[in-house]
Amino acid sequence: MNKPFIIGIAGGSGSGKTFFLKCFLEHFTEAEVCLVSQDDYYIPVAHNMTKEENRLYNFDLPATIDHAHFEDDIEKLINGEVILKKEYTFNNPEAIPKILEIKPAPIMIVEGLFILHFKKIAASLDLKIFIEADDDIALQRRLKRDLIERGYSHDDVMYKWINHVVPAYQEYLLPYKDECDQVITNNSHVADDIICITESISKQLREKVLS
Repeated sequence: MNKPFIIGIAGGSGSGKTFFLKCFLEHFTEAEVCLVSQDDYYIPVAHNMTKEENRLYNFDLPATIDHAHFEDDIEKLINGEVILKKEYTFNNPEAIPKILEIKPAPIMIVEGLFILHFKKIAASLDLKIFIEADDDIALQRRLKRDLIERGYSHDDVMYKWINHVVPAYQEYLLPYKDECDQVITNNSHVADDIICITESISKQLREKVLS
């Protein structure tokens, strides 16, 4: 198997990275693309925490990621191996984690907040995409997600945003913006805008990698 074409997609919390990925993946079959998400490599700690400890714990640091395991799984996929990985459920006690089976494919997407900060991962990327959004829009998206999907209070979300999310973005992601091949500003609430962008990128990839 030839080395896959590796795309790194980095973006801060609330940048709309998840929606971008969803649109992007719809242009390919499962055999053509695989996805490795940094979120599934959090070092599990939350099950031992009280609610207050969880509120204060900073998940927005590179040290919270098992980056050695993350790098090892990327290497295995590059070498044509299938990997099995337990899904990370973001401290939700009601969620039953799935075992993810990730199969190698001609196009590999690696996504996450710290993928450009982890030097070995960054060096493996053939295309780097940076997704950003204005601060007020990103915060509203974060509030909506954490209040509804993850059961945090408004005060908890704001505490993490001010003390963890914004400082981590400024230190571990923003400095790499100028190194990226494409910067996408995702302030739109119109799905068609992102669909058009992903369609353009996927067309180029289809011609370059899959033809």
